[in-house]
This record gives sequence, C-alpha cells and structure tokens, in this order.
Amino acid sequence: MADVCPELIFHFKGRFNEVLENGKRELSFISGISAPTRQIRKFEINSGFGIFGIYLYPHAIPLLFGIPANAVTNQMVELDALGRTFAVDLEDEVMNGTTNQKRIAIIESFIEKRLSKNQTVQLPVFEALKHIMKTPVAPKVGQLSSDYFVSERQLERQFLRFTGFNPKQFIRITRFHRAMQFYGRQEMSLTDIALDCGYYDQSHFINDFKQFSGIGPREFFSGKSPATVWRD
Repeated sequence: MADVCPELIFHFKGRFNEVLENGKRELSFISGISAPTRQIRKFEINSGFGIFGIYLYPHAIPLLFGIPANAVTNQMVELDALGRTFAVDLEDEVMNGTTNQKRIAIIESFIEKRLSKNQTVQLPVFEALKHIMKTPVAPKVGQLSSDYFVSERQLERQFLRFTGFNPKQFIRITRFHRAMQFYGRQEMSLTDIALDCGYYDQSHFINDFKQFSGIGPREFFSGKSPATVWRD
C-alpha cells in the first residue's frame, strides 16, 4: 500500500514475483529499497520465504544514501544502484547472518557509519514530519509553515527532497495510515474513523482509502479482505 516510509529489504530465502497491471510477473530484487510510494504493488510467492526488513523514517533516504527521496519515489531500487561501494558486502553479511539478532547488529552498524558520513543540519522539515506523524488530526500546510518559521515554498522543497512528496501528499498518506490503525475497533463506525482522522467527509475518506490501498474502507475494516489476513 502507499507509504511515506521507505523500507530496506533483504530476501534471504526465496524471492517474490511482483504482479504487474498487465498480469505479467517480474522477479523482485534480492536486496534494495522499497521507496516511499503513493502507489499499490502486488506480490506473490508459492514457497517458503525469509525476509529481513528495516522500516525507516520518512527522511532516511537522503541521510543514508545521499540522494533526494523524490529521485526514487514509487520505485523498488536495487541496493547496488544506491551504492556499489557497500552494496555487495552489506548484502553478503545480511544474507549470511545466522540469526535476526546478528542481522540487526549488521544493519545498526551500517546505518551508524552512513549517518556519520552524511552529516546534515537539522532542518525545519524534520520537526514538521514528527509533528504530522504524532498529531491525531493532520495540520494545514500553512500552519506548518508558520509553526516552523519557513515559507511554504521552502517547506515544499524540503519535503520533496527528504520524503519524495509535497506536504499535502505526505499528510494524505499519513492520515490514511492513521485510519488503518483503527482496524479491529468494532465499536467505531466508518464515519467515526473518518472524523477521528480529520477527513472532511465520507467521500474523501473513501477516495483516499481506495487510492492508497486498492480497496474501499468497508471491505478493509470488514476483516474479509486479503489485505488484513496477516493482522488476524
């Protein structure tokens, strides 16, 4: 589903096929980044598999890999395309890790080294991202600009560079993810969920949900959708 957070992924056992819109199958990478996306992707596998994934903060790509996030938005990028100097060694270490704890230690060391090489001044966008993700009802872009003492134009440039989205897109996808967290709350109606997450009306809620998940909220919250099997 659509997501503002990138994920660093290693397929250490088996590989998925991505099911394209035309019905064809395309083999996934062995290791790489699932970049922030507003698109839906479908994958399948018919055998046992093992995946080690690191769910990163929205602004991680420029800090770790030195490229703007909007250069890879909506893409699945192989690790060696992000940096050949470290890709082979990192992939080998993670693949050969005998336990997840060892894989975690490998990734922690990698991230610490990358961050030390790409020192970045703390920018207003970092605090704005935290605010959006922690606030129950998404703020207006104009309010963010005022609160963090930066023009709306500067804020948009920073959002595009660090998250791959403009502020409005980022807020919409974050709000959608907040709505998904109400799954299993039988006492809440769809209207209650929409209002609690700051949607203006039911139609906006339905449209965003369909765009970012591929299914309507009624199907999602019914518990009968394939998208929720893993939750149960």
